[in-house]
Amino acid sequence: MKNVNYVNNAKKVGLIVPAFNVSYLPMLEPIVAAVVAKDAFAFIAVARLEWVKFESRSMNAVKDEFDKWCDPAHVRLHLDHVPVIDEDGVEVDYVPVIRQAIELGYGSVMVDGSRLDLNENIDATRTIVEMAHSAGICCEAELGNVVGHEKGPTPPYEEIFASKKYFTSVDQAQRFVKETGCDWLSVSVGNIHGAIVAAKRDMGKAEARLDLELVQALSEAVDRPLVLHGGSGIQQKFVLAAMKRGVAKINIAFANTRVYEKTLSETGDIRKAQKAVYEKTCWLLDDYFGLRGTCKAVTG
Repeated sequence: MKNVNYVNNAKKVGLIVPAFNVSYLPMLEPIVAAVVAKDAFAFIAVARLEWVKFESRSMNAVKDEFDKWCDPAHVRLHLDHVPVIDEDGVEVDYVPVIRQAIELGYGSVMVDGSRLDLNENIDATRTIVEMAHSAGICCEAELGNVVGHEKGPTPPYEEIFASKKYFTSVDQAQRFVKETGCDWLSVSVGNIHGAIVAAKRDMGKAEARLDLELVQALSEAVDRPLVLHGGSGIQQKFVLAAMKRGVAKINIAFANTRVYEKTLSETGDIRKAQKAVYEKTCWLLDDYFGLRGTCKAVTG
């Protein structure tokens, strides 16, 4: 498959590429089916925490499942968060993990050095960018802290938004992109991750909003597509406005994972859980993002 900067394409035409995370392997088939049914384009994504703390098993298992259901005109495989320091504060041997993904044929990768200081994040990211570019694929990086994955208590959402303590700095972003050469920049602008601790997942997720002035300033400063992690639950009007200001990729994990877990728990039937994921993904593509029929606009 030819590697294309689909996120850059989306930015040029004012669209967005959703990246649907696979926390459980049976979720992959209905997500692909929904993307194809809506004639949209999306990434199928898996993050390290999804094979460590959920049941996607491994990068290899996700790649094998992807190959079963892949429609190359509509979906590509993306390696999501591989942290340098994970949500439990543990150092990760991240370089071999990302190298393995590239060797397996993942079409793009993400290194997450957001828990490092700026200089360390730049150094770690630059290493992975060079590796990815040598393989002819895109590399995503993160600056600012998108909270929610940590096992400890998360501050109240209104406190996070008001303080802007974790938000991405425009000046730092400009330096970061210049010195790393990353292709897409994940930013913290009011978006938050859904809980990954089992005891907290049923509590739902705060309805987030975005600092659109900061989004605009970041987009102008870095001249790169911006990425929103923690995309589930952001108020639609803010997502649509952010698309006009340079956000061209959004990650969706919590919404589909929760509906899969809830349906499976209530029915014990994997096929019913898959149907629920299919319906949720269709709704997201059609009613929430308005991406029906946009595949060719993104793929060229």
